[in-house]
Amino acid sequence: MTSPIMPTARTARPTPKSRQVQSVPAWMFEPDGEDSGNAPKRTRQRTIFISDCHLGTAGANAELLLDFLKKHECETLYLVGDIVDGWQLRKGWYWPQAHNDVVRAVLKMAKHGTRVVYVPGNHDEHFRDYVGLEFGGIELLDDDVHVTADGRRLLVIHGDQFDNVVLYHKWLAFLGDWAYVALLRSNRWVNRCRRMFGLPYWSLAAHMKKRVKNAVSFISRFEEVVAHAAAERGVDGVVCGHIHSAEIREFGDITYYNDGDWVESCTALVEDADGTLRIVDWAERVREETMRERTRPRLIKAEAVPA
Repeated sequence: MTSPIMPTARTARPTPKSRQVQSVPAWMFEPDGEDSGNAPKRTRQRTIFISDCHLGTAGANAELLLDFLKKHECETLYLVGDIVDGWQLRKGWYWPQAHNDVVRAVLKMAKHGTRVVYVPGNHDEHFRDYVGLEFGGIELLDDDVHVTADGRRLLVIHGDQFDNVVLYHKWLAFLGDWAYVALLRSNRWVNRCRRMFGLPYWSLAAHMKKRVKNAVSFISRFEEVVAHAAAERGVDGVVCGHIHSAEIREFGDITYYNDGDWVESCTALVEDADGTLRIVDWAERVREETMRERTRPRLIKAEAVPA
């Protein structure tokens, strides 16, 4: 069990040299022009929580995630599990350049002073063998207790520990994973067609999940169980991922936060300087920006027409 009060700066808790892993490929730190004066303006957050990126799969929205990381900076970045999809990589190698770029962006954040904490999930469970080690400035922890700016203590955990399907019927989980991957493949074709017509990203998988009664019932039960476990740990709230459903809910004295995912909704949980936590829907924000760009020429043209 980790200490209930964690340092806010990565350098405040040095890892013994005997427990560090420093063999990071040099290409991860190659310059890409972002350190120049042309770098995009970044939004400053105290803490950012992301999970369920599923890098290594065709369904991962690595470009959107990279866009989010390039436009944000923070004191602490939590990677709340299923960042790399080991289940799919064991079946077949898929790792395009955009996935490399995401990994490099995270390593750069760690290099430039951001405390980066990786809490493995079930799809990247092989990283649990290395809990307690540090890789390229990234801490690997089973869970953590994050203290917000206003003093609240939040348990940070992936959440698969509370999923009975994963725990007791793993073969069924793999079957569900196969069906889910098929749905994500359909999602890719849908969005290719949308791009042909100049339309922004839209998630078929998220749309289907919200309309399946059993999925809604499972999500509700999962949230209750995780909140109950947080109460038993004596914390004020819990931050998790796993079910790909961003949410902020109150369960008695416990606040449940789910940061969502980057294959369906493309969301993150962020903490402002005053301790306020909120969900950022990056796909929705990009959609809004795209629609503004599409309507702007019409507005300019309309204003140019004489009365």
